[in-house]
Amino acid sequence: MSNPRRIDSIDIFRGITISLMIIVNNPGSWGSVYSPFLHAKWHGCTLTDLVFPFFLFLVGASTRFAFVRWHYYASKQFYQHIFWRSFSIFMVGILLNAFPFIRQDWDWTTFRIMGVLQRIAIAYGISSLLIIWYDFKTLVKIICSLLLFYWAALFFGGSGDPYSLETNFSRNFDIFIFGEKHLYQGFGLSFDPEGIFSTIPSIATVLIGYLMGGMLHTTKNYNDCTKRMAVFGFTLVIIGYIWGFIFPINKPLWSSSYVLFSGGIAALILALLTYLIDIKNFKKPFWFFKIFGTNSIFLFLLSGLWTKTILSIQLNLDGKMVNGYHYLFKTIFLPLAGSFNGSLLFALAHLIGFWLILLWMYKKEIRIKL
Repeated sequence: MSNPRRIDSIDIFRGITISLMIIVNNPGSWGSVYSPFLHAKWHGCTLTDLVFPFFLFLVGASTRFAFVRWHYYASKQFYQHIFWRSFSIFMVGILLNAFPFIRQDWDWTTFRIMGVLQRIAIAYGISSLLIIWYDFKTLVKIICSLLLFYWAALFFGGSGDPYSLETNFSRNFDIFIFGEKHLYQGFGLSFDPEGIFSTIPSIATVLIGYLMGGMLHTTKNYNDCTKRMAVFGFTLVIIGYIWGFIFPINKPLWSSSYVLFSGGIAALILALLTYLIDIKNFKKPFWFFKIFGTNSIFLFLLSGLWTKTILSIQLNLDGKMVNGYHYLFKTIFLPLAGSFNGSLLFALAHLIGFWLILLWMYKKEIRIKL
């Protein structure tokens, strides 16, 4: 097998995305968060709403280089690799949902089945098969077909407002497959933003990333490649934005307009980073993020386990029992910087802490692949 070539701009983009994920997922208090670090309530797109599609975009971009080892040939070993990698990522997501395992109040009738890692596993697995079977032109047609199919399914399959939280087809489909109690309940009713049906357009997000990775992989002129990526990204942003007036840009639904809008922004950022890092060789200012670009799925798992662990710990605060997460914020960060700044400082402290762990792993050349 050939060893895949690593592209600094992709690694650093992944590191920036992971850094933003840590800040977004770990505020000191959810009641004291600056608006860019919150998801849009339903329709719309904030900085936070770009984290997940950026990660899937980068999964696709990295796949272009990773598949060099298979010489883009669908061998038996290739299928085994894709199956076991997808399966392991999916099962790690299941285990993360189940953590902590030693609990007295387990109710498996309300166990959530889907999640972020589960979506990554499915989107990666299906995208990998499409990538190994079809050429670039066919993949573009597949992207268009997926997005148009999803739009039609929601438009004709929903009731009332087809893009509302209560009556969208994606929710009804997931309820039919899993039952209401096995879906995410954070919206005040059963609806899973990482559900099965809305995973269909997320496959297109991965494929868009693959196309951008293909541009980088095959180019002989980085300047020309950067320009083409920028034009492609700008075009996607405009199309996605205009489409959003008909099919709203919506992260929980992973709407087709959202796929193009977020994918276009990701392409523009990758073009900029390629220009700065791979053309101008400005690597040192981005070294912090390069560390985060390694062991990214492991870090997602580690951060999730850490948060769930300190949430399960009970400590005494002024005669009242609170979880460890709340205790840390109230006793250290709130007195130090106030509510909003203290909440942000809490997240930044997590960012530095996780970075130090990854720095140690980087120096020891420890890479945990799922």
